Amino acid sequence: MNRRAALLGTGEVLVWWAALALPWLVFIRAVTTRELVMGASAALVGAFAAWGARWAVRGW
Repeated sequence: MNRRAALLGTGEVLVWWAALALPWLVFIRAVTTRELVMGASAALVGAFAAWGARWAVRGW
């Protein structure tokens, strides 16, 4: 993987993370540190899963 592909992959994961984390943040009632850590972690797992699925289908 070259540098450009790595940057694009990182950007894609960040966009997926934001797309998954922001709606979750809007819908929770109490924002505590534990909620933020768990939500951000779950969104990151989902972002990597979405990126991996897209990579498996399309490839580089």
